[in-house]
Amino acid sequence: MKQIIVLATTNKGKTREIKRLLNGFPIDIKNLADFGPIPEVIEDGETFDDNAYKKASFTAKVLGYPAMADDSGLCVEALDGAPGVHSARYAGKNATDADNVKKMLDNLKGQENRNAAFKCVISIAVPTGAALTYEGECKGILTKKPIGDNGFGYDPLFFYPEFNKTFAQLTIEEKGRVSHRGKALKDLAEEMDKILKWIDINMPKFQRVECKGRNS
Repeated sequence: MKQIIVLATTNKGKTREIKRLLNGFPIDIKNLADFGPIPEVIEDGETFDDNAYKKASFTAKVLGYPAMADDSGLCVEALDGAPGVHSARYAGKNATDADNVKKMLDNLKGQENRNAAFKCVISIAVPTGAALTYEGECKGILTKKPIGDNGFGYDPLFFYPEFNKTFAQLTIEEKGRVSHRGKALKDLAEEMDKILKWIDINMPKFQRVECKGRNS
């Protein structure tokens, strides 16, 4: 029987990547779209770790399944590490990927230092609140215009020198080998057998109680 793990996201691109990278393990990966609406988690943590744990633990408690969440973002040298934890909302609360890319390009106009790094923290939590954490980082250079049609987020701007392509020009397999999320997931995948045992130990156990009728 496969272990259900819920991704604390409705992002189709992120879900597709994670399913592909963890294919072959005895797990059934679902995301929030597979369930009824649950309250939105306010990502107000100061670090990627804070936000990842907050999303994973809340989802696990509400749905009763082990949950996995990642918080990731782009850290730009010339912007003192911004947008960081605010990457998804860089251009505003309801910003699209295109909005965020445009704001990034506007803020880097005339800037020669285009060094940046994608960072990711993955948290796996169970309803009791216990959690495991995995991290990954990928360094690159930001282009001066979007290039490529694959991926999501800032992928069209993130040039990876080793492949001489932006992330938006890579296949899912190529990106999975070198990306921040791919590196964190690789470490996670290497320990999946241990993780499944950890989940089994830490999931709440419900004891069956015999139903006895009242004596008349």
